[in-house]
Amino acid sequence: MAAITASMVAELRAKTDAPMMECKKALTEADGDMAKAEELLRVKLGTKAGKAASRVTAEGVVTSFVNGTTGAMIEVNCETDFVTKNDSFLALANAAAKLVAEHNPADIAALGALPYSQDGFGPTLEEVRKGLIGKIGENMSFRRFKRAAGAAKLANYLHGTRIGVLVEYEGDETAAKDVAMHVAAMKPVSLTSAEVPAELIEKERSVAAAKAAESGKPADIVTKMVEGSVQKYLKEVSLFNQTFVKNDKQTVEQMLKASGTSVKAFTLYVVGEGIEKKVDDFAAEVAAQVAAAQGAA
Repeated sequence: MAAITASMVAELRAKTDAPMMECKKALTEADGDMAKAEELLRVKLGTKAGKAASRVTAEGVVTSFVNGTTGAMIEVNCETDFVTKNDSFLALANAAAKLVAEHNPADIAALGALPYSQDGFGPTLEEVRKGLIGKIGENMSFRRFKRAAGAAKLANYLHGTRIGVLVEYEGDETAAKDVAMHVAAMKPVSLTSAEVPAELIEKERSVAAAKAAESGKPADIVTKMVEGSVQKYLKEVSLFNQTFVKNDKQTVEQMLKASGTSVKAFTLYVVGEGIEKKVDDFAAEVAAQVAAAQGAA
């Protein structure tokens, strides 16, 4: 009879979302064969098995790691805000940022394959992630990361754990850190107006055109109104054209010039940005449970 270890039970729970005791029973019945135990649970528990892996992870943290001119920032997601304060989850996120900086993985899969052990799980980062899903009871995932390495200096800023900024620059460190804080507050989409994505410009133009059309003004005036709105939008969302948060008499570009600093690039992560969150309708859920109970009676 194969010895059933705690890490085996945790791994099976991470894969199936089944209760710990059910996982241990399945592994015992399968004599330690993970694949067979997983199959036994899926037969026994039906659609409940594997549930954790499909749950939406719209909460989470942004962490960063900088060592000289090499650094990284990563977003690691979970299901609830409660888990973002869990020490094991935070240790996983911080370790992932350091691994990205030190090993330059090509993608999330390559990151997960890197050697790492924590809380009795391993020997890879992915195995630790799976183990912690079983231990904590929530799905969690590595969503995206940015690595920077080379001649440029790096400044990073974390606003709590939900907003992170990484700035690549040359020049004054204080000015660069101020820019990082500015980016977190004002959330520009590009360095310059010329770099604003075309799809964002077209979306703004469409909205402006709809508003201008309601004015009842002549077509040539409407055209000028639309272009004026687009130009205003471009200044509002490009970093160098934005009014500097610490001095409303300067643009960011003017502040940088005065401090002899140039910003080469920036990366902004906001936790959960673009992820569709599940909104629970408690009343509907209760009603459904009552209806199901009445139907079974």
